[in-house]
Amino acid sequence: MSAPGLSLYRLAASALKPAAGWLLNKRARDGKEDPARLNERRGDAQILRPQGQLIWIHAASVGESQMALTVAEALLARHENAHVLITSGTLTSASLIARRGLDRLIHQFPPVDAPDWVNAFLDHWRPDLAVFTESELWPNLILAAKARGVPLALMNARMNRKSLEGWARWPGSAKTLLGAFDWIGAADQRTADGLSRLIGCPVEKAGNLKLECGLPAPDPEALKAAQDAIGERPVFVAASTHEGEEALIAAAHVEILKSRPDALMILAPRHPERAEAVAAVLNEHGLPQARRSQRETPDGKPVWLADTLGEMALWYGLCPVAVIAGSFKPGIGGHNPIEASRAGALVITGPHVDSFSDVYGVYDAHEARLIAETAESLARDVVTCWQGRALHVRDALAALNALPGGALPLTLSHLNRLLDQGRP
Repeated sequence: MSAPGLSLYRLAASALKPAAGWLLNKRARDGKEDPARLNERRGDAQILRPQGQLIWIHAASVGESQMALTVAEALLARHENAHVLITSGTLTSASLIARRGLDRLIHQFPPVDAPDWVNAFLDHWRPDLAVFTESELWPNLILAAKARGVPLALMNARMNRKSLEGWARWPGSAKTLLGAFDWIGAADQRTADGLSRLIGCPVEKAGNLKLECGLPAPDPEALKAAQDAIGERPVFVAASTHEGEEALIAAAHVEILKSRPDALMILAPRHPERAEAVAAVLNEHGLPQARRSQRETPDGKPVWLADTLGEMALWYGLCPVAVIAGSFKPGIGGHNPIEASRAGALVITGPHVDSFSDVYGVYDAHEARLIAETAESLARDVVTCWQGRALHVRDALAALNALPGGALPLTLSHLNRLLDQGRP
């Protein structure tokens, strides 16, 4: 099959390997990589491969890692002699996986997608099943695993319209790469239809796994301590913010404070390692903050900077209103509102939620969210929610009940089938 795009990609990946090494070192200096584990990015593992079956799940960041952990736990329960290797690309996701503390679970950073480093990774780990998530499609990694006869699955496949159109411009490469998977489970109908056209055969709509992979419940003592620290102050959480969004959200909070001077914003950046940059934006807007990572409590300050890992369930449990970020600038695609709604928080987003259009379509049908495009409208929506004049929890619960389920057992049935069948 002709796939000139993949051939060019392979040549470029090989040629740029020296530059990749320089970039890894720079990222380590900038706090975006673990300097002690840079060898993993080159496929050089310092951990022995365990005996028996090894299931490899590759995730991108926090949301995909949470999903991977749920799937890993179910697979480990069924395959008592197997181990699961999860690879993920961010420090935040690595910490999340380490905190879960599952037996027979290993975390590694994935190799850069250069042929030599990919082959070193596969030579060492020799997976019996490789599971990729959503749109994490690294061509050299996927095709090298396929060449070794490793069964391949793509779970919770999600592609927005722009991504599907991009792949359509390289039809041979798309068919070669996506056709390498032994099973693809699409998260939504748009992705199922788009991938079916690219591959030339039907792709199953399995449903959105993230709807069934919940956050762990907050620690009761931590919840009580946080409630005591907040007291009777009106509070909202700005959840999973990205660079370029904090300025708008900070400006909105400045507006809120004009009418509610005791208001508290809990700001939880998507990547806590960005805390210094986020604090700088808040300071520019005249918003002093308490730092959760330093065990500070707000004590009259207008912002509690939630620069910690694994506490999103705590913040949702505290706050009657959740501003779900990743949606105030194009190109991110929004984040999942399900956990906020399950905790009883009313949901406000920006306009850019393409990655979760199926979920938000159901929310909108039930009038279960507000959409803010400016700092002024965001401030107005938060206050309106506090006053009980905009949204109702019952509508969000109705939206949750209307969302399709069954993605997790269907996905597990296919993964178990591939693992039981073994290599061709």
